Amino acid sequence: MHVPTLSSIVSPRAHCIGVAACLSLLMAATGCDSPAAAMKSEPKPEPLETIEAELMTVALQPWPTIVRSQGSLDADEESVVGAKVAGRVAEVHVDLGDYVNVGDPLVTLDQAEFQLKVDQTEAQLEQARAAVGLRAGVPVSELNPENAPPVRQQRALWEEAQSSLKRLESLRVQKAVSEGEYELAAAAERVAEARYASALNGVYEKIAAIGSYQAELSLARNQLTDAIIRSPLEGFIHQRLTAPGSYISVGQSIAVVVRTSPLRFRSSVPERRAQALSLGQQVRLQIESVPEPRTATITRISPMLDQQSRSLVFEAEIENEGQELRGGLFAEAEIVVDDDATGLVVPQSAINEFAGAEKAWKVVDGALVEQEVLIGKRRDGQLEVLKGLQSGDVILRDASQGRIAKIKP
Repeated sequence: MHVPTLSSIVSPRAHCIGVAACLSLLMAATGCDSPAAAMKSEPKPEPLETIEAELMTVALQPWPTIVRSQGSLDADEESVVGAKVAGRVAEVHVDLGDYVNVGDPLVTLDQAEFQLKVDQTEAQLEQARAAVGLRAGVPVSELNPENAPPVRQQRALWEEAQSSLKRLESLRVQKAVSEGEYELAAAAERVAEARYASALNGVYEKIAAIGSYQAELSLARNQLTDAIIRSPLEGFIHQRLTAPGSYISVGQSIAVVVRTSPLRFRSSVPERRAQALSLGQQVRLQIESVPEPRTATITRISPMLDQQSRSLVFEAEIENEGQELRGGLFAEAEIVVDDDATGLVVPQSAINEFAGAEKAWKVVDGALVEQEVLIGKRRDGQLEVLKGLQSGDVILRDASQGRIAKIKP
């Protein structure tokens, strides 16, 4: 017998209603809502908070072009003092760090030998002066060679021979003397004349010898004076290079004297800045171990660039009257080469620096936006902005207050 099934008993309409109900239950169970329900359940974005902070407008400002260089402070003058004469050191008058004036004795050599040389030359000079009849204190220029004793003596003998010859000539005319006697008298007159000329030449030789002895005496006295080696300049003893008892030769160094007021800052600038340097420019020096910066003035510029480094050497003088600074100190220099240059400048507080990135908080449509920037030179708490900002941009003055928010100035 045929038994009817449930599907055959339920009507088609009821079957459709049942299927729809099952589908609804299944969607509810699996969480599949309708599109309208999904739109209704999405969270709305929260509105941005509003903060109050000080703003600033980026603008071009005076930003002079500055060249930086490094160098050291050198002594204004440095003299390696040497000996003019050779000798044994009798006394050393100075030591490291001593202050000396021009002419102060540094080293004294044994002077006995130099004094003997002076005495010997003086004796030779007096002997030569006495030979020509020069009295003490009378200069050679006042000596008339005709009045020298040897010349007067020979002139007298010559005059006597001339007189004898004249007498014989008159007797010769009278045939009172023989021809041989006359010839003998004539020969004696010629000999007397030659001796007179020789005596005159001898005086001239003595005058020349006097000049030579005077030069030797001056040299001997100079050597005696040079036996005391003196400071050629005012300054400090940088090195002492000898000791008592040492034998020093001509030209050997005995001390180094330096003048440290003023000091010279010596440095160089690259070739691209060489034409910007000029005499009289001010240099701001930050000296190692000196807290406050000092000001120097460019006084010397090399006429040529160094061919290896392609840099230009210059020197700037810095006053050191009180000797607060010492030679050899390291220093960093800032030289203003263009006073009229400008740039986008912001305070250091307006830039955040983290992990090598530099950013500012810029105001865009009333809200703060983080803006990456490129920073150039830094001076006195100010930063030069090379990229990322333009003149007229508004940014936070204190970047530490920055965050994504609306801004109320």
